[in-house]
Amino acid sequence: MEAKTFALNDVVEMKKSHPCGTNEWKIIRMGMDIRIKCEGCGHSVMIPRKDFSKKMKKVLSSSES
Repeated sequence: MEAKTFALNDVVEMKKSHPCGTNEWKIIRMGMDIRIKCEGCGHSVMIPRKDFSKKMKKVLSSSES
């Protein structure tokens, strides 16, 4: 299985959508835990890195481009 790569300020798609209706999240903090911010309503959530890797579907836009 391919390792998922992501970086700070990337916009990612999660497997489950947020109750506000959007499925896009921006990575705003990285470490042992990853803090992501909903692009729709601005709510932020902190998730352990291991759980984040399982729940992330794909990177929509990279911070590099």
